[in-house]
Amino acid sequence: MTELVYIGLGANLNNPRDTVRSAVKALATLEHCEFIGQSKIYSSKPMGPSDQPDYVNAVVLLKTSLSAHDVFAKTCQLEQAHGRTRNGEHWGPRTLDLDILLYGDNLINDEQLTVPHYGLKDREFVVYPLLDITPNLVLPCGSILSDIAKQLPFNDMNAI
Repeated sequence: MTELVYIGLGANLNNPRDTVRSAVKALATLEHCEFIGQSKIYSSKPMGPSDQPDYVNAVVLLKTSLSAHDVFAKTCQLEQAHGRTRNGEHWGPRTLDLDILLYGDNLINDEQLTVPHYGLKDREFVVYPLLDITPNLVLPCGSILSDIAKQLPFNDMNAI
């Protein structure tokens, strides 16, 4: 069985544009995954503490035979390979952040994963890149992504 998995990418330290590009390439070559597409790359204001650099964000779409938890393990490995450390600072600066946004129409809520991602509907740096890839996307809850975008400001986000 295969599923479509959308992965959000974000970085704002150590040349974040190159980091996001490198992570996209790494995701595209994951075993048991087929690269379907990626969004534009965007710059966005930081969510949380404002005394940090702007973020670089994108979304990648893969088709995979891996479980959601296996995809999560692979994304954690990629984060670590790109210098990610977890210091407990919520929404703080980071070299690379990879989030599973959607895993098919599956709803997952356990100690390791919450899918769909809990902030998916509220974050312009997720909604607009998702629309780049799948303009007619309907979320597992039945919400239409383009309708969500109509209510969500672009907040000075720019394609780069």
